[in-house]
Amino acid sequence: MPLALLALAIGAFGIGTTEFVIMGLLPEVAGDFGVSIPTAGFLVTGYALGVVLGAPLMTVLGTKVSRKRMLMLLMGLFIAGNLLSALAPAFTVMLIGRVVASLAHGAFFGIGSVVAADLVAPDKKAGAIAMMFTGLTVANVVGVPLGTFVGQAADWRVTFGIVAALGVVGLVGVAKLVPAMPKQQGVHLRHELAAFMNAQVLLAMAMTVLGFGGVFAAITYIAPMMTHVAGFADGSVTWLLVLFGLGMVGGNLVGGKYADRALMPMLYVSLGALAVVLALFTLTAQNKVLAAVTIALIGALGFATVPPLQKRVLDQAHGAPTLASAVNIGAFNLGNALSAWLGGLVIAAGFGYTSPNWVGAALAAAALLLAFLSAALERRDGASASTVVTGTAPAEQRAAVHH
Repeated sequence: MPLALLALAIGAFGIGTTEFVIMGLLPEVAGDFGVSIPTAGFLVTGYALGVVLGAPLMTVLGTKVSRKRMLMLLMGLFIAGNLLSALAPAFTVMLIGRVVASLAHGAFFGIGSVVAADLVAPDKKAGAIAMMFTGLTVANVVGVPLGTFVGQAADWRVTFGIVAALGVVGLVGVAKLVPAMPKQQGVHLRHELAAFMNAQVLLAMAMTVLGFGGVFAAITYIAPMMTHVAGFADGSVTWLLVLFGLGMVGGNLVGGKYADRALMPMLYVSLGALAVVLALFTLTAQNKVLAAVTIALIGALGFATVPPLQKRVLDQAHGAPTLASAVNIGAFNLGNALSAWLGGLVIAAGFGYTSPNWVGAALAAAALLLAFLSAALERRDGASASTVVTGTAPAEQRAAVHH
């Protein structure tokens, strides 16, 4: 794998850390600014919405420059947003900083996926994408717990200062290691937008929303589920999330490896198993050991879908993949927001802290059905194309005989 993938992974590590570390620092941030925890929660919501909106916006703005230069500009935006958060004199300023940083998120992963795929041979594209996303998964194992510890032990502002420094390392890495890749000729915004007329692209994005939404339906409410149902102490939630992160790392690498060999079968297995494990989590959440194992499995199966889904979008949006790839990153965050809302609804309705697991299982099962539909449509289109070709052959042959 090229060293340029390391630079992309470092950038992904910083982005993953800043996205999730705020969840562990909400009490400190809220106390510092004198706001309530729900108000501080806007720092999470604002970031997610910034990713959804920023992915297409920044990608469209970047169509006029080379992909390498755009990646560098996005890392600069990421650094500025985190510095603004670290130095914010008021809550509103920090919220603005979070949104500024989030604008880089979707476009970085979207453009980075295209660059990573272009750096390797065709049979290694999903593996290259997975290598870049390893930075995001490792952030949940190392960056988020360490950032939370530093923020609680010293000051949350120090954490965001360190994240900004990681952005500087990522920026230098992209500048030094990613090869110069001139702007693709003949591809304009209308070509990029045309990819969204492809039913297979839309189906892949819908699978992204539903499949990863299934993961976050459970994980969003992991703290109350583990403390009130499984009986863990409050301090145990941190290492349970580390287990989730370790599962993400393993699932991401396995998904990248096997997606290059058999993409759709990989989706069938991972989405089907994810639906089953999420449904079983309703029962395993009653036992500490089984709950811990299940959390790791959810992380592994959830992130095993990421490289194949991202590659599926790239393959189906061939010729103009950049915008579709970036929007698919926004789809992950849309799935997170949708599933968190649905999980909150069933809890509020009195079905208990384990009820979001059923929501997650239903979402993952729906994603699996869409995967089968996508494959069926692909086979039908392939058969139609074959029929057209073979159907014209006899007529051409008869014409040749008459001549």
